[in-house]
Amino acid sequence: MQRIFGAKKQKDPPPSVQDASDQINKRGENVDEKIKKLDAELARYKEQIKKTRPGPAQAAAKARAMRVLKQKRMYEGQRDMLYNQTFNLDQVAFAAEGIKDAQQTMSALKAANQDLKGMMKTVKIQDIDNLQDEMMDLMDMSTEIQETLGRSYDVPDDIDEDELMGELDALEMDMESENQGLPSYLQPDKEHDLDAELNLPSAPTGTAAVPGGRTNAQAEDELGLPTVPRASIRG
Repeated sequence: MQRIFGAKKQKDPPPSVQDASDQINKRGENVDEKIKKLDAELARYKEQIKKTRPGPAQAAAKARAMRVLKQKRMYEGQRDMLYNQTFNLDQVAFAAEGIKDAQQTMSALKAANQDLKGMMKTVKIQDIDNLQDEMMDLMDMSTEIQETLGRSYDVPDDIDEDELMGELDALEMDMESENQGLPSYLQPDKEHDLDAELNLPSAPTGTAAVPGGRTNAQAEDELGLPTVPRASIRG
């Protein structure tokens, strides 16, 4: 059947916005190149017009320059039209991307909504409130238990400074009276002054007085004792 009637041709997919924008940009670049060439040609004709005198040659140069200028204006109109088309395509592409982003955002929000609903089924506000109340009761009970265990027995709470000093003075007097009633060998050791107990005279500090009539006084050393005379060595 395909040989008789022929196979149906498959239609090419329509170009995307990006493909159309790229194609138009290429056309715009070609038009820009043509405009640059026409500008160079106009500059050359301008020099010719300046160098030639008024006459047929100058008129011919002006006519050619006028023709080139018309071509340039035509290409500039085409370039502006292509740029407008590119701008429109860019706006369409931007809008399409915005719609795609919105679709993805909506899909993500729907999935998150379903997940939240599933999680909220397992969590109840009443259970959380009850748990918080139980935790507060447990903390209060723990504090009460600690205070009860740390309570003192038969100890006055208020003791002023005067009462404290009185107790310390009475304790010191009791300790002194107890030490007086103990034998000497049980009492605490005290430092004894041996010199005071033995009542020894103090050592002399000055030089001894020389009795009258003695002219030959011996020399004394630093301790106040007479020095021993040295034997003379005869040669």
